[in-house]
Amino acid sequence: MTEIKSMIKNLLFHDHPSRRALLLGVASLFFMPLSAHAADPLVLHVTSPRILGKADAPIKVIELFSMTCSHCASFHNNTFPDVKKRLIDTGMVRFEMQPFPLDQVALRAHALARALPQNKYFPMVSMLLKDIDRWARNPDPLAALLQMARLAGMSGAEFDAVMNNRPLLEAIVAMRQDANRTWQIEATPSFVINDKTILSGDLSYEEFASKINATDT
Repeated sequence: MTEIKSMIKNLLFHDHPSRRALLLGVASLFFMPLSAHAADPLVLHVTSPRILGKADAPIKVIELFSMTCSHCASFHNNTFPDVKKRLIDTGMVRFEMQPFPLDQVALRAHALARALPQNKYFPMVSMLLKDIDRWARNPDPLAALLQMARLAGMSGAEFDAVMNNRPLLEAIVAMRQDANRTWQIEATPSFVINDKTILSGDLSYEEFASKINATDT
């Protein structure tokens, strides 16, 4: 709980002033019970795994990332295409993406992506991280996110319903808290290799491949 309080303090005093009201609106989420809505079908959909690769791949990677993290965007724009082509598609790596939102705008972007049908999740993540400056640095990030949502076939009413779905937002926060407790994750992007080795940072393909190949499988 200390880590969550510290995060909110940093958001309120160091985030872009034009987003401060939006941040304040969600601050209470971090202090709410997080299990009451676990049976909600939409929450179950949002919290279900988002995975690329074969289930029996020898190397299991879980990435913890934030949608507004420039280092995460750099990794996905520059390194991940090679990771997918050379490691995931060849059956060596099973790659799971988990949300670790660093601010309110990231939380809403994760909510948008994970509320979509699963076959639209990875394309939406790719679009959001490729065009991060277009929406994450926008004076009105929710309006910018709505434009992205419409490109994926989500109506304005559906978008508003997701953005105002407190149990859904709480569930994503709970995923972040679980990652912090389980693996002591504090920075993004971070990668959990075979549930025991932690890597962090905007790694090049060569660095990433070298480090995971050195991990016991």
